[in-house]
Amino acid sequence: MPGTREIRNKIKSVQNTRKITKAMEMVAASKMRRAQERMRAARPYAEKIRNVAAHLSQANPEYKHPFLVERDTINRAGMIVITTDKGLCGALNTNVLRLALSRLKEWESQGEGFDVCCIGNKGLGFMQRLGANVVSQVTGLGDQPHIEKLIGAVKVMLDGYTVDRFDRVMLVYTRFINTMKQEAVMEQLLPLSGERLGTPEGAWDYIYEPDAREVLDQALTRYIETVIYQAVAENLASEQSARMVAMKAASDNAASVIDELTLIYNKSRQAGITKELAEIVGGAAAV
Repeated sequence: MPGTREIRNKIKSVQNTRKITKAMEMVAASKMRRAQERMRAARPYAEKIRNVAAHLSQANPEYKHPFLVERDTINRAGMIVITTDKGLCGALNTNVLRLALSRLKEWESQGEGFDVCCIGNKGLGFMQRLGANVVSQVTGLGDQPHIEKLIGAVKVMLDGYTVDRFDRVMLVYTRFINTMKQEAVMEQLLPLSGERLGTPEGAWDYIYEPDAREVLDQALTRYIETVIYQAVAENLASEQSARMVAMKAASDNAASVIDELTLIYNKSRQAGITKELAEIVGGAAAV
């Protein structure tokens, strides 16, 4: 059994660690509220522009935008992976990267090539270790993401799809459900179809001014940028929630360890006192 001094030092070390995790829990809780407010504020705009894009996808203009055209064959795909810049947030990044890796392996088994755009330092490091071709990246978004930082990296993927470098672009991120639950999801970003757009009620047609090409280029590009920004906002809210839960669990575990070490320390101290008393009584009896 270790001595009382070693146990006392260990208790002090765990107490210091618990102070750090408790402080990080409180900081994450404060940031989580702001991130959730930012995410919920962006949802109405994202939903409205999604409805516009859904109607555009069902309309029959004289110009068919490349984002709305399904490719007959898939030779190469692109993937935008959204992760966090920092760790200590539980299995948040692990779940996203596991989902992305399974799809990349599936593409590789089918003979499809792929390029990756990484938003977040954790995803960038993982893809570089994996040996994937990272064509664009964004790191250091901070606690409040700005769409200006995202446009450059996203434009690389959009231009690649427009010039037929990619036949499909997927988006992987963590969707915020509630404080205790976050879900890793993968959605098709391009071509614009499927569950994300949905089926609009009724059929709308439009009169384009000045012309269909210019209007659709602007509208659909803004739609893609909004989707990416909303995904980043969802991921940030999920990150702060997961970090708060992880730090709370760490603080609770540290408290349990302190209780166990205190019990061991008391037993060790009691054993030492009993031994000293036995030695004193034995010495007095010998005299």
